[in-house]
Amino acid sequence: MGIHAVTGAFGYSGKYIAHQLLERGNEVITLTNSLHRPDPFAGRVRAYPLRFERPDLLKEILRGVEVLYNTYWVRFNHRTFTYADAVRNTLVLFEAAKAAGVRRVVHVSITNPSLDSQLEYFRGKAQLEAALQESGLSYAILRPAVLFGKEDILINNIAWLLRRLPVFGVFGDGQYRLQPIYVDDLARLAVEQGAAAENTIVNALGPETFTYRELVATIGEIIGKRRRIISVPPWLGYWFAAVVGQLMGDVLLTRDEVEGLMADLLYVDDVPAGATRLTDWARENASLLGKYYANELARRLNRERPYIVEQG
Repeated sequence: MGIHAVTGAFGYSGKYIAHQLLERGNEVITLTNSLHRPDPFAGRVRAYPLRFERPDLLKEILRGVEVLYNTYWVRFNHRTFTYADAVRNTLVLFEAAKAAGVRRVVHVSITNPSLDSQLEYFRGKAQLEAALQESGLSYAILRPAVLFGKEDILINNIAWLLRRLPVFGVFGDGQYRLQPIYVDDLARLAVEQGAAAENTIVNALGPETFTYRELVATIGEIIGKRRRIISVPPWLGYWFAAVVGQLMGDVLLTRDEVEGLMADLLYVDDVPAGATRLTDWARENASLLGKYYANELARRLNRERPYIVEQG
């Protein structure tokens, strides 16, 4: 079966991909910046450093690997990491994979990337897609809109706010859409594409489509915290998100996320690739959903603690 390499298997989506691969009897390694996190695989996944400044080392690690599953990215710019860094680093990874003779790359992107986008997040994703397509490597590009699962950020923190606020503000009219996919469904899709050979781009969408206003109302109803939903100007909503982020020592939302959401970039008119309904999953996890704040920055800056860093 060969060796399968997953970036970030001690984190979020990479962990689910690695679990799916192990269940199918594959040998799995991970390239990670979190070598000292608790091992969720009890030693079954060998871990190597994700040393982008050492392409020669990456090449040696990837030698003998059949498929590389790339989940590496950053959600926002920070003094210790930026979108530009993530693009540059991923290009190094692709080049190392090609030099090492990797058969196929399964790359996680985003819905509606564009080289012409004014949003650095979506533009960076498009640059990486173009580079992979031009690399000569066999590839599958997966384009999820929003992931949900127990390590999730967006859905969890919407629920966290609903548990604490008497009203919930949505940017503008809240009629822009999104199609969340369960992280294990994305992992299954990634593994299926790893076994294929044809170059492809797949919109990795869940079976339910919500407007943002509907999503907030649905989560509130499921967790027993129905709130009045009000429309707020985007600048006010972003200011509030920035204040909450500062209070929590995190970045709650970014301008790229808000503008991308309002531009309907998290929606694609395509058939679902996942089967798990967010509403079903949320009902099963209602007692825990939003009970704690999910801190993205804490996860990135402290790479020795378990991936889920919870705050009250």
